Amino acid sequence: MVSAAGGRDHPAVLEADPRSLYIAGTERAGRARVNVESARAAAADVEIVLHPIPTPDARPYIIVVGPDGALWFCESGAGKIGRLDPDSGAFTEFATATPNSRPIGIIPGPDGNLWFCESAANRIGRITPQGVITEFVLPTPGAGPDGIICGPDGNLWFSEGQASRIGRITPSGEVTEFSAGLTPGCRPLSLVVRDGALWFSEYEAGRIGRITVSGEVTEYPLPTPNSEPRAMVAHPDGNIWFVQTKANGLGRIDRAGKVTEFTVRTPDASLRGVAVAPDGDLWFTENFANRIGRMAPDGRLIGEYLIPGANCGARAIVATSDGRLFFSAHDAGAIGEVIPG
Repeated sequence: MVSAAGGRDHPAVLEADPRSLYIAGTERAGRARVNVESARAAAADVEIVLHPIPTPDARPYIIVVGPDGALWFCESGAGKIGRLDPDSGAFTEFATATPNSRPIGIIPGPDGNLWFCESAANRIGRITPQGVITEFVLPTPGAGPDGIICGPDGNLWFSEGQASRIGRITPSGEVTEFSAGLTPGCRPLSLVVRDGALWFSEYEAGRIGRITVSGEVTEYPLPTPNSEPRAMVAHPDGNIWFVQTKANGLGRIDRAGKVTEFTVRTPDASLRGVAVAPDGDLWFTENFANRIGRMAPDGRLIGEYLIPGANCGARAIVATSDGRLFFSAHDAGAIGEVIPG
């Protein structure tokens, strides 16, 4: 176990440059946001703004709303955990204790801290809202931890993509790994919770898996072979939605395990992340198409909106309670904001 206060360095806090504040028509009640480029979609009242991360080559990945209301995200290229104040546009960054750790997934934990996966360092990390980081080494070498979620049992559950296992870590740091019942080489990625169990995508096996808190696994094959299921999100209506990168669309699995697939209009869009907005609509990222998409819960495609700047590499996306949406622009080194009309 390794601990560090803010990693190797003290946290760097950068305030918004007053010269780059975005003013024209989108400032809400005292909010000022950093703006590099913005674009208004022609077909709908949707605007997309990019907030640049201070560290070069940050390569942000999973992004979540933290217990303090800020946006917390993994900087997979810089080996840092980032924090963005959505109202002021100020960034704070915390270096992980292990260099080149490649953090990927992050989630608020049951203990008031945030927990994250360090894929290259083969560790699970914990960071307090003040930036104190603790790391826990996994028992399986090269497990490649990726996605992480707070389980119904009060523990943290995570995927081991390289080892094709599902892991569990208690708030005190005790790790258990499960492999029985999983297709060998399935490469699990994203996890969500539904009805007291954990559901996860199997990227290589083209399946959706379900594991109970006692470790019993069930797998559901997808209609489209080699569809590459990745990010998942639980919908308030009881369904689970997931992106299918090679199938070029979204999938939906109900409580009985029935899967329905919905394609998007843009060919080879390379969907990567999906989130549910407060109104129930699904918002998703299109990595190759450089767009953000929107779909109704009945599968009706509402729109696809161009991201300002070429080849931003949109990955994860998250919705806040006030209807704002944020996504990681992995290749552009920025956090994007989607502002629906």
